[in-house]
Amino acid sequence: MQTILLQAQSTQGGGNGMVTNLILFGAIAIIFYFFMIRPQQKKQKDYKRFREEIKKGDDVITIGGLHGKVFSIEDDKIILEVDNGVKLTFERTAISMESSKKIKK
Repeated sequence: MQTILLQAQSTQGGGNGMVTNLILFGAIAIIFYFFMIRPQQKKQKDYKRFREEIKKGDDVITIGGLHGKVFSIEDDKIILEVDNGVKLTFERTAISMESSKKIKK
């Protein structure tokens, strides 16, 4: 009878396994946050700030890859001059990056 009770106690582990699992899942959640979620949020915030700070004369690239110079800004629309006298209208959200910040290979 005593051996059965001792075996039952050893399989329960006294709750240590549950605490260890909780700590492990907590550590995984923290690592996931710092390596995946936080950098993405920072990137989105920088992109939003860039779109808000676009000004006349900036060389930019659209999401579609079109290069141009900002001719004028009207609310959420940006008019790009892509060639002498050729102006195209884009939504502010269609601007991808500044041409000078393009990664060069």
